[in-house]
Amino acid sequence: MKKWLLYLLTGFAVVAASFFLSACNDEKNARVEVRLTDAPGDYEEVNIDIQGVQIHSNGGNQSNGWMSLNVEPGVYSLLELTNGLDTLLGTIELPAGKISQIRLVLGDNNTLKVDGVTKDLSTPSAQQSGLKLNLHANLQEGITYKILLDFDVARSIVSKGSGAYSLKPVIRAVSEATSGAIKGTVSIPESTPAVYAISGIDTLGTSFADATGKFLIKGLEAGNYTVSFAPSTGYVIVDKTDVVVTVGNVTDLGIVAVE
Repeated sequence: MKKWLLYLLTGFAVVAASFFLSACNDEKNARVEVRLTDAPGDYEEVNIDIQGVQIHSNGGNQSNGWMSLNVEPGVYSLLELTNGLDTLLGTIELPAGKISQIRLVLGDNNTLKVDGVTKDLSTPSAQQSGLKLNLHANLQEGITYKILLDFDVARSIVSKGSGAYSLKPVIRAVSEATSGAIKGTVSIPESTPAVYAISGIDTLGTSFADATGKFLIKGLEAGNYTVSFAPSTGYVIVDKTDVVVTVGNVTDLGIVAVE
């Protein structure tokens, strides 16, 4: 979206949007994506029935405890997710702070194929109610994180004899930041500016200053940006150029002067 199109958001529209967004951002959040990948095993197919994913958050006062991702339940073919491939299970907005565990809820439609024959994978009821994985990470507001669930097929399937198999998942959970952010505070909150992070001629992120003048532009790729402002009539804010964004960090512009 080009800069000049976004500058149409002035006057009442900007004020209304600023009020709405600041009301929604009382609790500062990070975005978390959970993805599934697999270490290969000596089977023709391994199909896992995933019914839900939950993360234990120790962030904001209103969001402590287990929180569920918006996951599409279904059967996932693990052997299609090898050699660096992964698939998105779901996303969630979590308050900045600590996360300690992730829970994978399995269904009972788990199967594998050996010598052209599809066989059931028996799954203990405790795993169906929620397989807990330790995951200790700190989330910063405005940053996007990826949690990769690395499913080790070779170690997760146990032969019970007589051609029967059981599923005892061995999964490694790894988290990493995938974006950066820009924040700051305008010196006159009444200017109610819209704020844009611009790379070249394209606007890659937008935000609005809240009632105290603070703004946060989330989910930015690493690179150099121009931060531009569209304040209400009667105010001028000079663009900030060569603003550097790095993955996993929030670049703080400090106090932005309003003329």
